Amino acid sequence: MERIKSKRKKNFKSVLKRNLLGWLFMIVPLALFAFFVWVPMGKNIVLSFFSDYTYTEFVGVKNYADIMRDEAFLKALFNTFKYIIWSLVIGFIVPILLGFLLSETVHAKGVFRVLLYLPGMISGIAVVFLFKNIYGDESYSILNIIVSAFGGTPHTWKSNPDIIIPLIVLAMTWKGAGSTALIYLNSFQNIDNSMYEASRIDGASPWQRFWKITVPVMRATLILLMILQIISVFQVFYEPLVIGNWGGPEGNASMSLMLLSYTFAFGKLHGESLQFAKSAATSVVLAVIIIVVTIIFNVVQKAIDKRGRR
Repeated sequence: MERIKSKRKKNFKSVLKRNLLGWLFMIVPLALFAFFVWVPMGKNIVLSFFSDYTYTEFVGVKNYADIMRDEAFLKALFNTFKYIIWSLVIGFIVPILLGFLLSETVHAKGVFRVLLYLPGMISGIAVVFLFKNIYGDESYSILNIIVSAFGGTPHTWKSNPDIIIPLIVLAMTWKGAGSTALIYLNSFQNIDNSMYEASRIDGASPWQRFWKITVPVMRATLILLMILQIISVFQVFYEPLVIGNWGGPEGNASMSLMLLSYTFAFGKLHGESLQFAKSAATSVVLAVIIIVVTIIFNVVQKAIDKRGRR
């Protein structure tokens, strides 16, 4: 028994020595992360149960009940799911196709990689201001100039509540599709080339190779990136703020949950401003939704891994 105890002590000391330097390097980043993320998050959760930021009057779940009955919240929640649907239709499929087409490219592949990645190097706020001008309602806006050149009539793009969300998703896709396509390209290149060669010999078209070989092999990667994209779309904020002119054009047509939380705190909703408690409650609801989506992803991922092992 004494020998076993001494061995355990030695093992513990050796493990401690090996990990001590790593923990010393991690102390400062962990402290900063806790100070700037966990502490504000905890205060935000506590604030959602009080009447205002002074923490003087505890109101329980009243703020949650108020936002659940608020038409602006319900509209923002509905819009957020619209963002997700359109991002899956546009923003999820486009990078896959770009990555696949790039993998099929023989000449000047490096040039195309650079061109695809360039939009991702531009500041996000600069991109939305660019697309705000592209979608301008004026006859001299970029999109209206193009439409007029083909004989069409100028259109009020960003003032149309029916198309404002797809337009915002197009701007988001333009910025992020290139970098995501390069991730897919790396996955495509890791697929055994002999499978593609055999399919080419059998006369399979690029589209058939994509559906019969690429999609089944990359299923886990596709699901992972899809869930990550859904989580990021839940947090859409400055795009509807700039392009939609604070969640407009009318009836909060482009309002998202993240922007609604900001509007409660620093904008004017229903003629009131500085509604910090409602802002906190909205952000907590958003966080809960993201956590639920993450849990669903983990369950799905484990199920896929089990099937793969079989």
